[in-house]
Amino acid sequence: MARGNLLQAALLAYFWLGWVEGTNPGFIGRITGKGLDYARQEGVAALQKELARIKLPEFSGTSKVKHFGQIHYKFSSLVIKSFELPSSTIVPVPNVGLQLSVTNAFASLSGKWRVKKKRVLSDHGSFDVKIEGLSISVVLKLGNDSTGRVTIATSACSTHISNVRVHIHGKRSWLYNLFDSRIASALRKIMEDEICKEVSGSVSSELQPFLQTMPVTAKLDKVSGIDYSLVGPPVETSDFLDLDLKGEFFSLTHRSAAPFPPPALPFPVDHDRMLYLGISSYLFNTAGYVYYQGGALTYEITDDMLPKESKLHLNTSSFGSLVPQIEKSYPDMLMKLKVSPSSPPSLAIAPEGLSLAPTMEVQAFAILPNSSLAPLFVLDVSTTISATVAMKSNRIVGSLKIGKLTLSLKHSDVGPFSVQLLQAVINYFASTTLVPQINERLAEGFPLPLPAHLQLSNPVLQLYQNFLLFGADVHYG
Repeated sequence: MARGNLLQAALLAYFWLGWVEGTNPGFIGRITGKGLDYARQEGVAALQKELARIKLPEFSGTSKVKHFGQIHYKFSSLVIKSFELPSSTIVPVPNVGLQLSVTNAFASLSGKWRVKKKRVLSDHGSFDVKIEGLSISVVLKLGNDSTGRVTIATSACSTHISNVRVHIHGKRSWLYNLFDSRIASALRKIMEDEICKEVSGSVSSELQPFLQTMPVTAKLDKVSGIDYSLVGPPVETSDFLDLDLKGEFFSLTHRSAAPFPPPALPFPVDHDRMLYLGISSYLFNTAGYVYYQGGALTYEITDDMLPKESKLHLNTSSFGSLVPQIEKSYPDMLMKLKVSPSSPPSLAIAPEGLSLAPTMEVQAFAILPNSSLAPLFVLDVSTTISATVAMKSNRIVGSLKIGKLTLSLKHSDVGPFSVQLLQAVINYFASTTLVPQINERLAEGFPLPLPAHLQLSNPVLQLYQNFLLFGADVHYG
């Protein structure tokens, strides 16, 4: 029997983040009261279905009945016909986890009975039971293990039933109803025990494995991965749940600490969405550092990469009209541009927008008939770039828009020339070839650390100093 949905939905938005005292995280999450309320609805609906499938054990005993003496009874084939949980709450418990409370629940059961008194009486029939005023209280202890994964366990569970009404059907039902209080007491104890067994079993066998579907690390490509491990236990307040993740990119070949710390992330108070994700500039800038160190930010531009309708070509004839020495030395040859950053790119996040101010080196080569490369010149290039980010299919995606380039001649193998003559040409190559290449990669984005079957909707984005704040609603299914 699938038992694991018990409080699964109650924690849907909860388990992709972590907390570390004294260290700024790269990624923060908060579940608001609205998110907890959605979790309560989903979790209680799942719990109601599971409780309706509880298999109750048979029970037997003896009871003294006036004029008959001791009668042996047995109740079997107990079936829960309905189980309703009309009223519930779920709240964070500081320094513990979550508490789910169900009140005013009720259920109905049916089964078969048999009574026997040696050589005097033997009878059987059916019975119905109404259970009313049922309450359940479950406390879930949340933590983290050495691998940075979320842990969860039932730290307390109690069930109380106010009223059990037994109605026995049969020829002598009036007689057996005389000892229905003893039967009601036995049924009360069975139900109270079985409900907490079901809760605890579901938490350990289903809810904990569900949390294991949240990626702690994710490989993105041949160069990098992203670390989403918890760096401490979750933090609960009376109003919301806060957790932090390490939130950093790392090299797959040589993992080392970033040469800069994550900035402070003063999380604002917002309540319109179920979930808020704070993504620090640290996460993006560790990506720039890792890809720079891995040589993955070097791009090459060749003539066949230009738009088909382009009237400008990447060859010595086109460049020769601006720098005659190039065509004289290497007539009618194709060219190649190699673009490399001079340092790791750094994303600045501010309320006004997202920007980068990279410096690059552009090396130009002539492609000789034997396919070897002849160096022509090297340019230092600086520019400003505006960036946009968005949430798409549970991923963070982005794009860049390049500004005006500033060129300076770093080295020339074809004699001195004015770089101003190349301004429009380099701008054209960058905007039509280089930026589309980069944006194609950024459009793939990187995944958010979500458990299985969790989807985000209605995203909103706000910009703060050094971090992005994404808000979203949550859907499980």
